[in-house]
Amino acid sequence: MNTHRTEPTDATRKLAELIKDIRFAMLTTVAPDGTLRSRPMATQDPPFENGEVWFFTEEDAPKTAEIAREHQVNVAYAAPQDQSYVSLSGTATLVHDRAEIHRRWNPFVKAWFPKGPDDPNLALLRVRVITAEYWDAPAGRMSTLYAMAKSALTGSAPDHVGEHEKLSFSR
Repeated sequence: MNTHRTEPTDATRKLAELIKDIRFAMLTTVAPDGTLRSRPMATQDPPFENGEVWFFTEEDAPKTAEIAREHQVNVAYAAPQDQSYVSLSGTATLVHDRAEIHRRWNPFVKAWFPKGPDDPNLALLRVRVITAEYWDAPAGRMSTLYAMAKSALTGSAPDHVGEHEKLSFSR
């Protein structure tokens, strides 16, 4: 398997840090009628490596047909309790490499795929991230609420309520 590798920047490290503890993401694909369809997916470890995120899926799942027709997808992560939100846009492909499936297999996955890593209907879904955006309020909810309330009372823009970063990945 040929993988494009780049040295992580502070922003990509931050992105990886934000999503590492968010077990589930919402994967959005384009349905045959052009509407957007989202479903929860469990991100596989490591959660963001070399500009990619990985998921297990069944080969015959409706999302795989949608991805075969339209590779552009979005993956959204949210940790409201931490005021952290991440949106990844990229291209998805189905990966049938048994060595990669075995490398990423873990006991958590068995709950959804009880036949194990050698199930012929089991595949990986790789999303190569093209753009990413995150919003993070590391000071926490109370600081954010205070800044917003102060802004509402004074009529001025809120002071530092967190970080917002847009990233692009070359492919």
